[in-house]
Amino acid sequence: MGIEITGRHVDVTDSMRQYAEKRVGKLEAEFPKADRIHVILDVQKYVHMAEVIAHMGRQVRVEAKAESDSMYASIDEVVDKVEKQLRRSLEKRHEHKGESKLRDVEPVQSSSSDNE
Repeated sequence: MGIEITGRHVDVTDSMRQYAEKRVGKLEAEFPKADRIHVILDVQKYVHMAEVIAHMGRQVRVEAKAESDSMYASIDEVVDKVEKQLRRSLEKRHEHKGESKLRDVEPVQSSSSDNE
């Protein structure tokens, strides 16, 4: 997986980079098919914003933004959002391609009086 961290209007310090890599690394363990993740850190006056764009293959692209007073809190919040979206996306794919819902329905039993 490729993790890219970019700073807008802010110099990304080593501690911010390590924290973001640590948090996003947990996504790698849970979603091994996520091949590219781009983390964008931004500061505008007193608002710290974090944005994550994750790609899983060609079909799935998930992005989320979060803002707060602290960059670390923004990173935590945005990673939680992306994790939730990726999980939802995988569940939709499994529902669509997984077992048919008709298998859960019991077959109708024909009674002997119907045949007479």
